[in-house]
Amino acid sequence: MTVLILTCRQDVTADLVVAKLREQGVPLVRFDPADLPDQAALSVEFDRGDFTGFLSTEGRLVSIHGVRSIWVRRPGRPAAHAANPSEWLTAECGQALYGMLYATTAHWMNHPAAAEPARHKPFQLRVAQHSGFAVPSTLVTTYPRAARDFAVQYSDIVVKSASGPPSVDPPVALPTTRIGPDTDFSDVAAGATLLQRYIPKAADIRLICVGSQLFAARKTAASGQVDGRYGCHGHRWEPVDVPDRIIRSVHEYMTLTGLAYGAFDFAEDAEGVWWFLECNQGGQFGFVELETGQPIAAAVASWLAAPGAALR
Repeated sequence: MTVLILTCRQDVTADLVVAKLREQGVPLVRFDPADLPDQAALSVEFDRGDFTGFLSTEGRLVSIHGVRSIWVRRPGRPAAHAANPSEWLTAECGQALYGMLYATTAHWMNHPAAAEPARHKPFQLRVAQHSGFAVPSTLVTTYPRAARDFAVQYSDIVVKSASGPPSVDPPVALPTTRIGPDTDFSDVAAGATLLQRYIPKAADIRLICVGSQLFAARKTAASGQVDGRYGCHGHRWEPVDVPDRIIRSVHEYMTLTGLAYGAFDFAEDAEGVWWFLECNQGGQFGFVELETGQPIAAAVASWLAAPGAALR
């Protein structure tokens, strides 16, 4: 049985897992939907109550009935590499590819039906509340008056992107920024704005959930640090034990969302409380593994290689 990895050509995180799968002797195919239809091909046939399907890329051919699991890592948009790309061609190739894969009995990390709502920050925050996490007071609004009132109520807040950096060239960095109640909020009317109560951080926490396994790392925050993704202050990621309350909440979150993989970010305050910031359903783990030595890639590979019964 084959592991199908949907990702782009340059993906170091996927490379780590590919190496572990090969060590285990597990057949795999790495497939980028962006290569359809010029550099990759597919065919699916429905006949007499059954169906057959095949994918081919870089000289490899795989039957979809032989696919054990599917890892949706960082796939390109279908037909993005076509000689004559178009929205119509992307839609057609996407319908064919994902429609065929949805029809299989393969296990997904993560299934797009679960991953799509899990990408949205307001949905994440509500599920996090239901799961028992400590969640900072948050407002998402296009009303300047609501933004001003929120800022006055909490005095010390941050503004951050709800969707992440925009896909533009050159890339745009959007760090989380600390602001106060004297800020001019009139531009909030121009687009949805996410405001959140500022949590003074003692450390950043990155927690990776792979199936039922948890791997957590802690990095001491610099004084007054707001966004740990930007700037270097000499601190490194170190392994950290996961509190029992967080373990329960993570498993509840994963159950409610239907995810098999999640990369959680927390802000740890001076009292040791882990405040939920987000869960990236496709988040990176390579930097955590490289700095802490935790076997995350091996855990992903084992999940993908496991028989179906072992995944339930």
